[in-house]
Amino acid sequence: MKIGIVGGMGPESTVDYYKTLIYKYKNLKKDGSYPKIIIDSIDMKEVLHFISTKQWYKLVDMLVSSLNNLYIAGANIAVISSNTPHIVFQKVKKLAPMPVLSIVEETRERAKELRLKRLGLLGTIITMEESFYKDSFLKSAIDIVIPRKAEREYINQRIVTELQNGIINKRTKEGFLNIIRRMIKEESIDGVILGCTEIPIILKNGELNIPFLNTVDIHVDGIIKELRKNDEF
Repeated sequence: MKIGIVGGMGPESTVDYYKTLIYKYKNLKKDGSYPKIIIDSIDMKEVLHFISTKQWYKLVDMLVSSLNNLYIAGANIAVISSNTPHIVFQKVKKLAPMPVLSIVEETRERAKELRLKRLGLLGTIITMEESFYKDSFLKSAIDIVIPRKAEREYINQRIVTELQNGIINKRTKEGFLNIIRRMIKEESIDGVILGCTEIPIILKNGELNIPFLNTVDIHVDGIIKELRKNDEF
């Protein structure tokens, strides 16, 4: 079974998907073999332009075109390696030539397994302010809480200027943790969604006394689950 990854949004998270998938695969399959992975890296500048101008139909076309490239190359299943483009996931899923796993739905299922009821959401401005996470989680009676406006702007700015370029800044990490601490105290959250695939570069589960849901790790677990169904292990 070949796995397709729509990558490039940004390079750091694409590398994280690739490495995490290989690590988890090899940890389960002890014969030393590697998973078959195909990556189609798209232009993040175009993606960000379509998102900032809300040209959703162009974003859909771009993602479906990438998925078609992966399908032609032999991919049987695929993922989009970024949270923000999942704003158009339902439309993309209908047009995709193969099954595509949703990062939002996989994360929701993990939250259900952990019996979480009120989750903070950190991510890009679009991910935090649009409703695609909230709507999905409400189906399972789980509340999504977003940071304050100034906090959202701070998080987004650090993602764009630092994390997407692989820059690790201790002050940024402490800034993110302080936002989470406030949300624990004032918003009574019982978990945090690391809703940008670059955020796990600086935030790890276990740093505070509530679970951090690493959406890259969870998404990859979903792929592994599908491989199990196809008797890969």
